[in-house]
Amino acid sequence: MLDRDELVRYDRQLRIPDFGEEGQKRLKNSHVVIAGVGGLGCASATYLAAAGVGHITIVDFDVVELSNLNRQVLYWEEDLGARKVTVAQKKLSRLNPAIEITPICTEITEENVDNVIDGAQVVVDGLDRLSGRLALNAACVKKGTPYVYGGVSRLRGMVTTIIPGETPCLACFNPEGPQGLGVLGITPALIANLQALETIKLITGRRPSLAGKLLLFNGNDMKCRIYDIEKNLCCNVCSQGPLR
Repeated sequence: MLDRDELVRYDRQLRIPDFGEEGQKRLKNSHVVIAGVGGLGCASATYLAAAGVGHITIVDFDVVELSNLNRQVLYWEEDLGARKVTVAQKKLSRLNPAIEITPICTEITEENVDNVIDGAQVVVDGLDRLSGRLALNAACVKKGTPYVYGGVSRLRGMVTTIIPGETPCLACFNPEGPQGLGVLGITPALIANLQALETIKLITGRRPSLAGKLLLFNGNDMKCRIYDIEKNLCCNVCSQGPLR
C-alpha cells in the first residue's frame, strides 16, 4: 500500500494511464543495482530515487575529483576527496528519505560481480571500463537479470536493454569506441535518463523499447537512430541455448 505522503509525492506519476498505484507499488518493492556513480550513474540514480525505486544499490570504488564536476551532478566542491558512494548515498537519501540506498565501495570484477548484483531486479550500467561491463553482462546473463547498458563519448551516446534468454547480450557486439575522448556534461545525463526510463518499464511490466535494439544519439545534429542488434551465434556468454 502507498501511504498518504507517497500518494502526494508521486501524484504526477500516478496520473499516467496504465501506471497508477500498481506501477508505483512495483517501484516501491523493487531493487535496482547501479554499477558506477559517475556521469551516467549520478543521473540514473537521481531519477530512479525520485521515482520511488524502493531499494537502490550504488557501486563505485572512486573518490570525487574536480574534473568530475562538469557531469557528475551529485558531487560538489565540498565533496572533493570523499568516496563517491558515501556522498551519493547521503544526497539520494535526502532527496527521497523513504527509500533505501545501499553503498558498496568496490571495483566490479569477475570475482565479486555475482555478489554485488545479487537480488537485483534490474542492473543499470554506469561504468567506464569495458572489463567491468563485460563482467556485469556475463553475470546478468547467468542470473537472468535484465541489464541496461549506456555509453557516452563527446556529444554522442548509446543505450540498449539486454534481457537474458531473449535478446543478444553485450558480448554479442562491441559497443565500445576509443576511450578518453572527453564528454559534454549534458550527454551522460540524457543517456542515463533513457536508461532510467527503460529500467522503470522493466520494473512496472511494460515492454522496454530498446530490448534487442541499440539507440544511438548524436548531439551534433540532434538525431537518434535505432538499430536492431543481431545475436552472435558464436557468443561465448549467451549462445548456450536458443532464444525464447
